[in-house]
Amino acid sequence: MVFSSITFLFFFLPVALLAYYCSGRARNITLLAMSLLFYSWGEGIYVLVMLGSIWVNYFAGIYLQKKHKKTVLTGALLYNFSLLGIFKYANFITDNVNTLLSHVHISAIQLDPVHLPIGISFFTFQAVSYIIDVYRGTVPPQKSILNLGLYISLFPQLIAGPIVRYHDIAKSLHWRKFRSVDFSYGIERFLLGLSKKVLLANPLGLVADKIFALSSFDLNSPAAWLGALCYTLQIYYDFSGYSDMAIGLGRMFGFRFLENFNYPYISNSMQDFWRRWHISLSSWFRDYLYIPLGGNRKGTSRTCVNLLIVFFLCGLWHGANWSFVCWGLFHGFFLVLERTKIKTILNSLWLPIRHVITLTIIVVGWVIFRSETISEAISFLAIMFGATQGSERQLLSIYLDQKLFCEFGFALLFATPIFPLIQNYCLTITQRFSNDTINSLSRPVIAMARLSVLTAISYFTIISLSASAYNPFIYFRF
Repeated sequence: MVFSSITFLFFFLPVALLAYYCSGRARNITLLAMSLLFYSWGEGIYVLVMLGSIWVNYFAGIYLQKKHKKTVLTGALLYNFSLLGIFKYANFITDNVNTLLSHVHISAIQLDPVHLPIGISFFTFQAVSYIIDVYRGTVPPQKSILNLGLYISLFPQLIAGPIVRYHDIAKSLHWRKFRSVDFSYGIERFLLGLSKKVLLANPLGLVADKIFALSSFDLNSPAAWLGALCYTLQIYYDFSGYSDMAIGLGRMFGFRFLENFNYPYISNSMQDFWRRWHISLSSWFRDYLYIPLGGNRKGTSRTCVNLLIVFFLCGLWHGANWSFVCWGLFHGFFLVLERTKIKTILNSLWLPIRHVITLTIIVVGWVIFRSETISEAISFLAIMFGATQGSERQLLSIYLDQKLFCEFGFALLFATPIFPLIQNYCLTITQRFSNDTINSLSRPVIAMARLSVLTAISYFTIISLSASAYNPFIYFRF
């Protein structure tokens, strides 16, 4: 079950909210039950994997207060990463080992396909951050297994993030106050995220899928660029849309999740991009891997090695495929490059040129990320940049219509902070007027305008969901 499904919107969510607010002091138990139901709806018996994670990490946290702290920490980390190793990487490792064995004429290892539980990377990283923070003394261990279970399984951020740190919601796990302003904000944020996913990510993704499905003989450079740009916008609106929905849902249930995206496509360097893109993941790797490895405290060479290690693992986290690893190292390479003398040269360039260079690197990276194999990525990029002769067919006329122009234009516009700037400007103008009558009249007008916009996008979103069967879930490989 995903947030953008009819089942979730019209059945699960209303029932969950009604049950939650009718539960009184048993709200945590109700929310935990609904979260486990939400996960088992699509994963069935694999909900036991999550229950095992809750049980092991609960007792590990308790025993971290006693003797043999390092032994307990090591055991807990081995357990958590073993979950990823077994369910996410077992087939990947086996395939690569079999490739090596074939060169020395040894029989291949037989392993049936292992099911990948959705969201396992997210809830495992949350569990790991909890265990490490308890070990460091940053937070006390959670004494209630129900509360820890709620933290790990909380359905708003379970399948697509953001990765929530325990200390960010520790107080809310014990006590939450209902505030109508939070609930209304949560609804608004959820609807905006849903509209991003349905009205922008889905139609752009449909075009991207069609273009990436073309063979190298049927593809040409303009169409390849269109496909790459559509996917670049699709993954942003899909991922940030889900994050918006998660933040909105969290607010409806009394939790405050941190922001996960901050207009990443306005970045003028790769460092800036990773401060804005998937903030919860990049900060997780920074705090639990990059800094423990030494960060940037042990010289330039060690910093570069640390960055490459982090982004190798960042790529691998996204999926058991060499194209993901290549994508991670691709980003790591440019982050290393920005720590050399080249950074001085880049900083001397005109800002729009730096922005174009950064966006080009990002788009190329998404082609690698989107491709099933590295050879497919190389072939696609060769056609994009004219290194390989492509088809002479006028492919753009097949995909570029008035509808796509409109969707593409809105996607480009909303990828910039133009509306927050306009909102802040209007607020500044309003505050200049001290007349109470003017202020009292402007507030309901602004409120009605916001309500009208939300109503309109909600209407078109539901119509689109009802009319189209295309509603992909990108994160099934994560």
